[in-house]
Amino acid sequence: MPVVYIIIGIVAGAGAGIWAATSVMRNNLLAKSQQVLQDAEEKGEVIKKEKELQAKEKFLQLKTDYDKHANEQNAKLREVEQKLKQREQVLSQKVEELQKKSSELKSVSENLNHRIEELNRRQSEVEKIYKESIDKLEHIANMTADEAKQHLMEMMTDEARAEAASSILDIVEEAKITANEQAKKIVIQSIQRTATEHAVENTVSVFNLENEEVKGRIIGREGRNIRTLESLTGVEIIVDDSPDAIIISGFDPVRREIARLSLHKLVTDGRIHPARIEEVVAKTRRQIEQEIAEVGKRTCIDLGIQNMNHELMRMIGRMKYRSSYGQNLLQHSREVANLAATMAAELGLNPKLARRAGLLHDIGKVPETDPEMPHAIFGMKMAEKYKENPDVCNAIGAHHEEIEMTNLISPIIQVCDAISGARPGARREVVEAYIQRLKKLEDMSLSYPGVVKAYAIQAGRELRVIVGADKISDAQANQLSYDLSRQIQNEMTYPGQIKVTVIRETRSINYAK
Repeated sequence: MPVVYIIIGIVAGAGAGIWAATSVMRNNLLAKSQQVLQDAEEKGEVIKKEKELQAKEKFLQLKTDYDKHANEQNAKLREVEQKLKQREQVLSQKVEELQKKSSELKSVSENLNHRIEELNRRQSEVEKIYKESIDKLEHIANMTADEAKQHLMEMMTDEARAEAASSILDIVEEAKITANEQAKKIVIQSIQRTATEHAVENTVSVFNLENEEVKGRIIGREGRNIRTLESLTGVEIIVDDSPDAIIISGFDPVRREIARLSLHKLVTDGRIHPARIEEVVAKTRRQIEQEIAEVGKRTCIDLGIQNMNHELMRMIGRMKYRSSYGQNLLQHSREVANLAATMAAELGLNPKLARRAGLLHDIGKVPETDPEMPHAIFGMKMAEKYKENPDVCNAIGAHHEEIEMTNLISPIIQVCDAISGARPGARREVVEAYIQRLKKLEDMSLSYPGVVKAYAIQAGRELRVIVGADKISDAQANQLSYDLSRQIQNEMTYPGQIKVTVIRETRSINYAK
């Protein structure tokens, strides 16, 4: 029994020890958990306070921005209200003064009362707008500062754009009126300062003789001298009953000048026969070419134009012997150059460049060959070929609006060209149409194979075609004459009839040494 009690005592003691140990461990864990909870609560409280502080700072910042914006709006509205009150006071004073007048002004007083009522109504509207603005500002308080700023900027931008657009329209209208007046003034001044004489081209030249005996020597035996001269120069020499004069007819001024100078040399020398005529005509043609080069050079010097290509100067010289609607082409180009320089100087542009473009603007009308393109485009390509300024090239090509204008010199050249051609008596449409018809006759003849030369004479009533004897036979010459007459009849319009003469000549030349 005692052993049993001892064992029970031991077991009870062990259980009590285990319970005591378990209680201690439980108490320790409970203390630790409470400490963790306490720390977490403290940290949470700190974080909560920080967030509350941040929220309060953000709220205060937004409230400050809003108060600032609201104060500005209130200040503006108070200013408007103050102005309205001042205006109301002024109007009230006027009403009081008017009420003191006689009964004859009663209608005026009523009208003023009506205006006062209207003003009061507008004041009510302003107050209403003021309240609405306050409501909107209170609503804006819920927006971020950037959104409120952006909204205000958009409102101010729209208002500024409207005012700017109105100002721009006024400025543009005023500029148009001023520009038109200034343009008219510049054009009139340019025309007055560059007024020139007009040279209208004719299609005949008169060669004066000392006596009637010279006519027979010019005609020669069986007319061989005059035929040789006509075939070499391409003109028609008319020997009629006109006293001491011979008429040289031809649409090409160069041919007429060559024939006139050749006749002068032949008559002065006294030796008139086919061989001498050929020699003199050849020398005269070379002389004309030299004169053309000299005229081009002298023209550039007169106008103060430097560094001009020699080929372009030669083409300028050829203008002396060309016409545009009866107006001498060189005289026309010089006038356009002077007009353009004057206008460019008035507009603050480069007058030298404008003068250069004005002189070259019709350079495409004097090619030795007939290009299949408008003269303005051909002239532009020629200028580009000889390295002219791009602005000059554009002015040449655009003066008939066949290409787009890219600089201010181009419209000046177009205007000056129109001014020069529009002067009273400067141009004659009939002469130009006549010359075009004669030139077309010659070009049509030269399009046939074997044709060496072609001359339209007798005012276009006769066409002489010279063919190579080694290229065309007599039978082919007859056929050529027939084909050419049919083509002229089908493709051209002309008065009367045109005689087509095909000349096939064989020459045998030997020299005795």
